[in-house]
Amino acid sequence: MAGTDAAYFQLLGPVRLLDGDRAVPIGGPSVRGLLALLALEVNRVVSLDDIIDALWGHDPPATAKTIVQGNVSHLRRVLRSIQGDSDRGAKILTASPGYLLAADPDSVDAHRARNLLDLATRAEGEQRAALLAEAHALWQGPVLAGVPDSVRASELEELRLAVHGARVDADLELGRYSSLIVELSPIVRANPFAERTVAQLMRALYHSGRRGDALELYQRVSHRVVDTLGIEPGSELRELHERVLNDDLAAPVPAEVMPAPVAAQLPAAVPKLAGRDGDLAWLDDLLRRAEAGESAVGVVTGTAGVGKSALVVWWAHRVSRRFPDGILFASLRGFDPRHPPLEPADLLTQFLLGLGVPAPEVPEQVHERIALYRSLIAGRRMLVLLDDARTADQVVPLIPPGSRSMTLVTSRARLDGLAVSNTARLRALGTLAPHDAVRLIEELAGPDPVNDRLAELCGHLPLALRIVGARLAASPQWTADELVGELANERTRLAALDVEDFGMRAALDVSYRGLPPELAERFRLIGALSCQTAGPHLLATLCGITTREARRTLRTLAAHSLLTETARDVFAPHDLVRLYLRELAETELSESERHQVLTRSVRYYKAVADRARRRLLRIVDPLDFTKSIAADCVPDLDGFDDAQYWFAKEWPNLIAILEAAEAAGRHEDVWQLARVAHTYQVVCPLWDEWTRLVGIGIQAARASGNELGLCWMLISRCAMSLTFELPEGCLADAEAALEIATALGDGRLVTSANIHLGSALTLQGRYREALGRLRSAAAEAERTNDLALRGQALNNCAEAEKRAGLYAEAIDHQLASLEIDRRLGDDSYVGVSLNNLAELHLALGELTDAERYAWESVELTRSRQFTLQEGVSRLTLGRTLRAKGDHVQAREQLELALGRYEQANPQLADEVRTELRDLVVRSRLVDS
Repeated sequence: MAGTDAAYFQLLGPVRLLDGDRAVPIGGPSVRGLLALLALEVNRVVSLDDIIDALWGHDPPATAKTIVQGNVSHLRRVLRSIQGDSDRGAKILTASPGYLLAADPDSVDAHRARNLLDLATRAEGEQRAALLAEAHALWQGPVLAGVPDSVRASELEELRLAVHGARVDADLELGRYSSLIVELSPIVRANPFAERTVAQLMRALYHSGRRGDALELYQRVSHRVVDTLGIEPGSELRELHERVLNDDLAAPVPAEVMPAPVAAQLPAAVPKLAGRDGDLAWLDDLLRRAEAGESAVGVVTGTAGVGKSALVVWWAHRVSRRFPDGILFASLRGFDPRHPPLEPADLLTQFLLGLGVPAPEVPEQVHERIALYRSLIAGRRMLVLLDDARTADQVVPLIPPGSRSMTLVTSRARLDGLAVSNTARLRALGTLAPHDAVRLIEELAGPDPVNDRLAELCGHLPLALRIVGARLAASPQWTADELVGELANERTRLAALDVEDFGMRAALDVSYRGLPPELAERFRLIGALSCQTAGPHLLATLCGITTREARRTLRTLAAHSLLTETARDVFAPHDLVRLYLRELAETELSESERHQVLTRSVRYYKAVADRARRRLLRIVDPLDFTKSIAADCVPDLDGFDDAQYWFAKEWPNLIAILEAAEAAGRHEDVWQLARVAHTYQVVCPLWDEWTRLVGIGIQAARASGNELGLCWMLISRCAMSLTFELPEGCLADAEAALEIATALGDGRLVTSANIHLGSALTLQGRYREALGRLRSAAAEAERTNDLALRGQALNNCAEAEKRAGLYAEAIDHQLASLEIDRRLGDDSYVGVSLNNLAELHLALGELTDAERYAWESVELTRSRQFTLQEGVSRLTLGRTLRAKGDHVQAREQLELALGRYEQANPQLADEVRTELRDLVVRSRLVDS
């Protein structure tokens, strides 16, 4: 057990946290379950989604995320109570996309058991038996006791069996027959199908002089197996029975093994491996699992040039001594641009020769080669490394039988079939961390201030980084700055990363040219998109196929490592793949095909954004694109949360499509899409995003010559200025919009323009003029029974009255507006109305009502992630608490408000920062 200055985690029995020998109370099943999940994967990140799935299965509570976060905080406090803040102690760290228990693996009993088992494989005699006995003693009862039933770890039972079996074998070698008979007899009675244990008990009986009992035991077990399963015992147990029957079982002594050829086929490794700590840990864990008798097939996948081969070869050199019977290596040439993929028959010949089979004795028939290969490798502890596989069919005949050997496969394709047929574990290799990417360049070309930029332009992809480093090292006349210039131009970047017929373009070309024709065609269409990501609904619109077929297409491309599924149904190419894709679209698609891609993508985003905005807020403009694409191509947008998530996820794509349409001169489409997307910024305003959006929209509306479009875009820009309280330009936009609306003779548009004009006048302090327009607009909306515009007019009227000091009238109008907001289900406006009511009651000195409304607004805006409005609401709450004399809570709210302002619009943060400083100073004066 760990020392008393460190926490110890028990999983092999009741889940407990120990301080020395003392069990520390940690809470109920969900807390113990969380601790178990983190300890099982010590020093590796466990995603929040995996934690929730493990703790609650398919029916997590709505507050699951909050519960996990609270339990993590609780466990951190418990660990601190044991260890203090010592750097040596175990810690639970937040690490995207979840949490990580950073601790010495030996402080977790399950990991200590694995380490002891590993040490025992390299020990002999008494030492080996002692190590295994120590490992076996770690089990304190049924594993993971006291956690939710949904938390399972079947590998712990496999580990127990491996430890127990190895420990019994060690005791047999040392002649401890009597104690083993006592121990194993009840185990065999309870489970006569455990043939390894039966064999061990037979050996103990035989060697202790009880040959007859050993034979009787076999007869009992044999009859039970035949009666229950209808089959004979396994060949090893039958052979043992024959030897006992013939009195031909020698005492266990170290066997004299004839030396066998030791294959050593590894190619040279790179001198240093930059980064990859997590991937190396995964490989180490796979080796530990293999040595514990678990499935021993690993598949490392990733895009061209990500460093799959370099990783596994470097790791194999590091652990080569763990494979005393040798290492077989073959390049399967699955994605070699100069050669066709190797056939399994040829690979088998290569391996048989490496295993010492003379060339004339290699069988002619493939199935005979497979049989001979498996016979030769069975029982050996070997590593079989299969590099650059194209299909699972290339790999399956080469996978060794049994559990003593380990197989590693690298491929650009994911080879999911191996996970089904051979229980392979898959590892998708990502690009390097930025500092590791820089280190790789420096190893080849030395340090340079622009290496950070070079690494970024290479997308942190190892192949590209090595090409850049090699170019700089081999050509002193090249400066790093010149190479940055060549790579910074997207039109020349791929060419800069080509060396003769080797490089990024060539590597990607092999992947693309190997796609089936229909898949290649859809891949090219993605290249014509201006978007950063693609999803199944968008691809279905582009290709005229079902969403289901589009999703299958994207996942197949991801399986070929040409795309990455960064989130559910969100697929993105690596930056260099994106450039290759664009080249494909430009060279292999006609101008009309590229035009059609833009047309369909614009139509898609207009239709889906229009549907999404109607889940967020009341719509006052006449635009309606909701039925312009097939219903199957529209993602599920069941409510506010879905719509908000869709906009947040798709915003970069929306802007990219807008800019592509603008460059193509599609001005009508541009202003319409800008106006539709404007609603999201009303609800979740961010200064930079909103400014860019309305700038593109107004420019397009002017270019289109559409006066209605220009009017609505001017209203959009005016709304943005009102939100961020920017008087400059706000009044001019409102007056220009009103002039256009009047000329068009559109009464509803006139009312909307007047509401914005009244609000602009309020912002300039011209309250009498503002109230005249706003009250008239409210009356007109009431006359036409336009609830949406009436609520908007009443809200802005209340704001003007508040600023004019007419608090009683303002409260009446704000309450009427709040009623409409709630009737229409507009949470964004509800939050504004609640905050305004809090400000009004604060101005009247009615602090209890002010605090109640402010808290309501804070809770609503926080839950809906209305970042700016949450900041406004917390500012109001802080001011209210300050007025009540609660300076501690007031300061907390002002600090939170400052954070929200800095996130949504830093230009507004100075006022909050000044108020916070003033509060701190005054609090100190009061305290002194």
